[in-house]
Amino acid sequence: MKIKKSVVTIVMALSMFTTQSQAQNNFFQQMLQEIIDIINASEYQVPTMNTFAQLPEPLTDADFHLYSDEKVQLGNILFYDKILSGNMNDSCATCHHGMAATGDGLSLSIGEGGSGLGVSRDTGYENDAVHERVPRNAPHVFNAGAKEMTVMFHDGRVFADASQPSGFSSPAGADLPMGLDNTLAAQAMFPVTSGTEMAGQAGENEVADQAAVGRLAGVGGVWDLLSKRIQNIPEYVTLFQAAFEDVNQASDITYVHIANALAAFEAVVWRADNSPFDQYLRGDKGAMSPNQIAGMNLFYGDAGCADCHSGKLLGPADSFKSIGMIQFGPGKGDNLDGYNDGQDDFGRERVTGDVADRFKFRVLSARNVLLTGPWGHTGAYDNLEDLIKHHLDPVEATLNYDRSQAKLPIRDDLDAIDFTVLDDDNRTAQILASSELTPRNLNATQIARLIDFLDAATDRRSVNLRNEVPRRVPSGLPVFD
Repeated sequence: MKIKKSVVTIVMALSMFTTQSQAQNNFFQQMLQEIIDIINASEYQVPTMNTFAQLPEPLTDADFHLYSDEKVQLGNILFYDKILSGNMNDSCATCHHGMAATGDGLSLSIGEGGSGLGVSRDTGYENDAVHERVPRNAPHVFNAGAKEMTVMFHDGRVFADASQPSGFSSPAGADLPMGLDNTLAAQAMFPVTSGTEMAGQAGENEVADQAAVGRLAGVGGVWDLLSKRIQNIPEYVTLFQAAFEDVNQASDITYVHIANALAAFEAVVWRADNSPFDQYLRGDKGAMSPNQIAGMNLFYGDAGCADCHSGKLLGPADSFKSIGMIQFGPGKGDNLDGYNDGQDDFGRERVTGDVADRFKFRVLSARNVLLTGPWGHTGAYDNLEDLIKHHLDPVEATLNYDRSQAKLPIRDDLDAIDFTVLDDDNRTAQILASSELTPRNLNATQIARLIDFLDAATDRRSVNLRNEVPRRVPSGLPVFD
């Protein structure tokens, strides 16, 4: 191990050496590359010069939003309290649970009306049955509290926007209140307004009734109704008073406070910046194995992963790409020409109105990716190797797609429409034609090395987050179904 560290240190030092003569520099760089090639052909592995040039600076506290312990504790409790859902039968954690790597293990979530956790969740029964599956996969929340995370949701419909009074552009427009700490807090305003996710269906409760007509803000709107529930629980009032200087009495609590507390919890507890890759970037050159370094060279080189998954988070928050991802489920109400079932999902185009953005979705961070499947905006892939193969050749992967990878709790009426788009050659062809990926050839060993590197980019602290789950919440509602 000492020999390996020494070799890596020497190569890193030499790679930064320059001379006055361009001819000398060219000779030196060629000699250095030959040394690297010889080392990488042995049992040792070092980053190539191309990799060196792309490695990000290590993450530090300065890259993250920081919060008081009181806000984090309050946000933790709120996150698991079903009081924030219309029918008081699910919580934020239903789709983003610590025991499911901040997701739910399903391809498409089962929100309001279902019961159970993760892959064991069902679609509900009789009058309480879910209306539909949630149209998109629940994205992981690791490092969502990083300052560079200025865009949220698969289609980027919530983003920092200084031209807006609230500081954020969102589906609420001018109704989004001021005082939100950051984009993560702005995002937290919206799951409670979705009938499929948390609000419920019109006629079931007053929150759902207001959500159905788009009345989110103001007295009697969705956010006001939920805030009043919290105001009526003395234990919550005490916690808010400890966490926020501007909360002196129950009536001071607004949904902005709730959203800021939720963001505090997610930002602090689900921060993931101590992986072997992070340790390597901070100077511990023995933190990664030879196979992981070989995978890193592929990630930043021939595999082309870093073309999209770049920067400190291995995925910039404001980047949108089409990778020809498989579409299934209820869709987002979009229709390609000649169709009217609403089962298409135009992705980023829904926000920008630009047809050039059709089927583009936000590039998610590749950090902790070993933990966060199923992957894709529909959660189409439950096997990481197959996800990588899709990136290498979307057409081949789609033609040979194994539908058993779609983790979808069964119900006959939902099952009957799940694969409508995938079964339609025309619709699938249009999705594939939009792909911006460059087909590449990697063998099985190279794919294995890529997975080794992605393992190195996984924070071991994120593997077991069960201790974050509170035993009880102030509402008295059950934490678990």
